[in-house]
Amino acid sequence: MTTRQTAGEAQRAIEAVFRIESARLIAGLTRIVGDVGLAEELAQDAMVAALERWPETGVPENPGAWLMATAKNRAIDLLRRRERLARKVAALGRDAQIEPSWAEADFARVVDSAEIEDDLLRLVFIACHPVLSTQARVTLTLRLVGGLRTDEIARAFLVSEPTVQQRIVRAKKRLAEARVPFEVPGREELTERLSSVLEVVYLVFNEGYAATAGDDWMRPALCEEALRLGRMVAGLLPREPEAHGLVALMEIQASRSAARTGPHGEPVLLLEQNRSRWDRLLIRRGLAALARAEELGGTIGPYALQAAIAACHARAGTAAQTDWPRIALLYEALARVAPSPVVELNRAVAVGMAFGAEEGLAAVDELAAEPALAGYHLLPSVRGDLLARLGRAAEARQEFLRAASLTRNARERALLEDRAARLRPPGS
Repeated sequence: MTTRQTAGEAQRAIEAVFRIESARLIAGLTRIVGDVGLAEELAQDAMVAALERWPETGVPENPGAWLMATAKNRAIDLLRRRERLARKVAALGRDAQIEPSWAEADFARVVDSAEIEDDLLRLVFIACHPVLSTQARVTLTLRLVGGLRTDEIARAFLVSEPTVQQRIVRAKKRLAEARVPFEVPGREELTERLSSVLEVVYLVFNEGYAATAGDDWMRPALCEEALRLGRMVAGLLPREPEAHGLVALMEIQASRSAARTGPHGEPVLLLEQNRSRWDRLLIRRGLAALARAEELGGTIGPYALQAAIAACHARAGTAAQTDWPRIALLYEALARVAPSPVVELNRAVAVGMAFGAEEGLAAVDELAAEPALAGYHLLPSVRGDLLARLGRAAEARQEFLRAASLTRNARERALLEDRAARLRPPGS
């Protein structure tokens, strides 16, 4: 490897391998050393070793095994140096007394075993542990499970790299202080903990699907990462209906991505989208995941209900064919399972579409004094739409302008201002 180009290609290959293998690597190391922060450091050490050696020797046939063997050997050295965890050191030492070919041969069996999948699931539950703040859970999940670099997370959420680094450090410290065990919670705790995991995945997806701030309407990379994480969780917990419900919801929503922006990146609203641009493969996958969630039985959860709502849109050949009465009923069910002002606002939209703008406006006005919606830009946006449909153009225009002043997304602000401008009286 003598040329700069070849060295650059090797580094890109190593980074790609590490992105694929890092979650498994950190998960396996956490089981060994019992500390997620230390596990990540060991994984990073293994990557540095790869960067030093692979450009000369080439990428091994089983790069995951090589990285794990290297990290595990470093873990042995570290534990011995610190004279801690004598029992684990002895166990690891026995594992280390093997032929050099182990990293490339025998270890492949371990990498492919169910134990690695169990480790991944444990890592997901640690990264999304409720003892952490929501921001910390999102950041740590993207870092440990998603394998994103600090700069990638910072760019995705429009924060500085030092901010992301601080969140990661504090999250690891909090987990260590709380002595969070590296385990999948028992059945009695699983529902509560699983809801935290699914919440984090959907927060990541939503930030990609409709960015809260910045110049871009969407951040597709975040949607893709959330889908990957969601599919992983559903695969690790195949009997959990809500895991499949969330995957169904994200698959169907992601199917609209190509139609959600115009030629210059401007937002295109759902009812105005060219449905021929919707991804039929993602819709089929979403509908299949929804069917799986429903087949598993039990109470239909909030993600499966939202997926059922998304399915109503996906099954409609045109906007006019949308089954709005069914959507309104599904929102009623969602409000019972997961009550919130935002759900009620969405229900009001469905009511307005199903039974007329007057009824929809009445439902929206009931939410006007809701403190949780005081600075929520979609409240005046929905109200403006209903007023415009009722022919109350001047009032609608004011609502769109108010919504524009509240949003932090530049693309959405431009859309709302344009809708207000179109309602300006002639000659004004």
